[in-house]
Amino acid sequence: MKEGVRIMAIGGISALLGAAGAALVMNAGSPVSTNDRTAIEKIVREYILAHPEILPEAMANLQAREMAKVVNEYRPELETPFEGAWEGAVDADVVLVEFFDYACGYCRAARDDIAKLLAEDKKLKVVYREMPVLGEASYAAAQASLAAAKQGKYMAFHNALFGAGRPDSVSVLAAERKAGLDSAFARKFAKGADATAELAKSAKLQRALNLNGTPSWVVGDKLLIGAVGYDALKQAIAEARKTKK
Repeated sequence: MKEGVRIMAIGGISALLGAAGAALVMNAGSPVSTNDRTAIEKIVREYILAHPEILPEAMANLQAREMAKVVNEYRPELETPFEGAWEGAVDADVVLVEFFDYACGYCRAARDDIAKLLAEDKKLKVVYREMPVLGEASYAAAQASLAAAKQGKYMAFHNALFGAGRPDSVSVLAAERKAGLDSAFARKFAKGADATAELAKSAKLQRALNLNGTPSWVVGDKLLIGAVGYDALKQAIAEARKTKK
């Protein structure tokens, strides 16, 4: 995916520079034919050498546009939660998707940011997508989390397990009990086809978006990687809402 975006970016920048070259030609002091490739390339080269800072900026802008296309392609899958694996407004106008791992300390810390956003924004919905990348205990916790969602007690389990620290067999069982889950059902469901299919779906989305760490966020047509904090999330939500009007 990353290589594909890089190739598209190079092609896009070439087109961008071609358009910029044409504009420079039109504004050049002496007339230059737009059919004179050598002259155009000379002008573009001179401009790039004088303003090399435009290349990273152009690359970043193009990569953002290409990623927006990927997000829009997968939006229905991204924003449709598994059972009750979400919180916030039923009639939300903006959806914030978090890819997380129960063993991720940054994901645990981000709970405060999410709580603050939801308290302030009554039209926001947060969808949680399992991304167990930190080992077998993470994967088992993700399975148990989906079982909690199936029983309609996702947020109770989610908060209980994050509150318990790093996941292991003891903390997962304690979180199930605190959330009031049927642990026998949870064990059976965790190994079943529905949980397996949902985790495979999240893994597919992870690959499509080229996510390599948690937490990762999708809101509007933007992708944010890492513990970006309350302010960055709030700004991204506001921009997503603005583009919908």
